[in-house]
Amino acid sequence: MKPIRAWIHLQPMTSSMTRSMTQWHPHSTVATLVERDGRFLVVEESVEGRIVYNQPAGHLEDGETIIEAAIRETLEETGWRVEPTALLGLYHYRSADEGVTYIRNCFLARAVEHFPDRALDTGIVQALWLTREELLARQSQLRSPLVLRMVDDFLAGRSFPLHVIQHVY
Repeated sequence: MKPIRAWIHLQPMTSSMTRSMTQWHPHSTVATLVERDGRFLVVEESVEGRIVYNQPAGHLEDGETIIEAAIRETLEETGWRVEPTALLGLYHYRSADEGVTYIRNCFLARAVEHFPDRALDTGIVQALWLTREELLARQSQLRSPLVLRMVDDFLAGRSFPLHVIQHVY
């Protein structure tokens, strides 16, 4: 039997290829879906002069795990300390408006403790507990289609154990 050989023809990279490779990067974000008595913890926030609704969410910071980021972002945006219980999913979303790609790590969590006097992040108007129907009524004001998608995935029973996430240092 003869070995199979694969030949790859390499071409020099053009400046536009180099530019696109060095400038594009997806945004790594976390979000937390917290449900209590049929209501979901969401934030009402002002983004570029527009009021939108979103799950507590934000960017992963250097030196923290994605689980730590989810806990931190939820506390900073809602005043609620949460305990992640499962991974809802990993969502790949490209915003047509912004031209930005997001990789969103979404966690299910339970509300542990509320700090009502805690100052919320800049831009956050308030934290609310809304039903799916109330979110649907605000569909044109949702920060992205991921907001309702995550609720629907939760209601469909989707989740993965937290141990599927491996932090290797």
